[in-house]
Amino acid sequence: MGIDTDAGTIIDKVETWIEGLIRLVPNLVSAAVILLVFYLVARAVSYGVSRTLARHGRPTLANVGAALLRWSIMIMAFLLAATIVLPSLRPGDLLSGLGIGSVAIGFTFKDILQNLLSGVLILLRQPFRVGDQIVVNGFEGTVEDIETRATFIKTYDGRRVIIPNAQIYTGTLTVNTAFDLRRSEYDIGIGCNDDWDKAMELMVEAARQCEGVLSDPAPEAIPVGIDAYQNTIRLRWWTKPERIDVIRTQGRVIVAVYKALDRAGIDMPYPTQVQLWHDQTKVTDGDRRLQREGWPAGQGDVPRPRWQPAKDG
Repeated sequence: MGIDTDAGTIIDKVETWIEGLIRLVPNLVSAAVILLVFYLVARAVSYGVSRTLARHGRPTLANVGAALLRWSIMIMAFLLAATIVLPSLRPGDLLSGLGIGSVAIGFTFKDILQNLLSGVLILLRQPFRVGDQIVVNGFEGTVEDIETRATFIKTYDGRRVIIPNAQIYTGTLTVNTAFDLRRSEYDIGIGCNDDWDKAMELMVEAARQCEGVLSDPAPEAIPVGIDAYQNTIRLRWWTKPERIDVIRTQGRVIVAVYKALDRAGIDMPYPTQVQLWHDQTKVTDGDRRLQREGWPAGQGDVPRPRWQPAKDG
């Protein structure tokens, strides 16, 4: 089987390609012009959207929204340019092909697209912002950045945690800095014979004088239990919501309350237990001379063991 190496045939094919390319030059130029125009429009629109959102205090949403809008415009530009370069390619064919492709892409990149959509919704609804202190999926820290795929959290011990946005948007989230104030509480036990009113007054006054405790709302003490070895009082106070204020203020309050109660002679009991070890055998049951109940064996008249018959008399 021979190979056609006729020079004339090759030249004819090359000329055909060149003629087709020359015919496509106007279409290519038009497509390039359209791409350039749409590129400039996309840059201008994204810049305007970014500036507008940034002025309204949404810098993260400004970056993400501007990027999504810019890419949407450029995709439209590529589709339009493709129909100009190839007139036989209809927009309907492109859209139908894009629809089928988007379904396949959706199944392939389901998690990525889910995180992307969750990130956009988080940026739009703003349940929290950069700088907020949140608790999510057992991690607690300060929000460093919110991207379209994940949220970056810096924990209080100096570690970075990257949490996918889908888990944040569909899960339970606690925003510790959502409000200007945060309440703390601590249970304190006093002696069962101590004065409730005096102890509560001392606790509230000690907390009121601590740095970081807010005067409005004022601290308060509430009786919450009559327990086995103490009466329990719950002391509550308000601070700023940041964790550093909450932790440091709580330490000051605990020390101040302890000193105030100690100076006033109010008991702060702790649980005590007494354990007695003894035999439960039938032979030694009731005989203190043989039992080990925590005291010396009896001398003289001691209880009679059950197994010993009573003496007549």
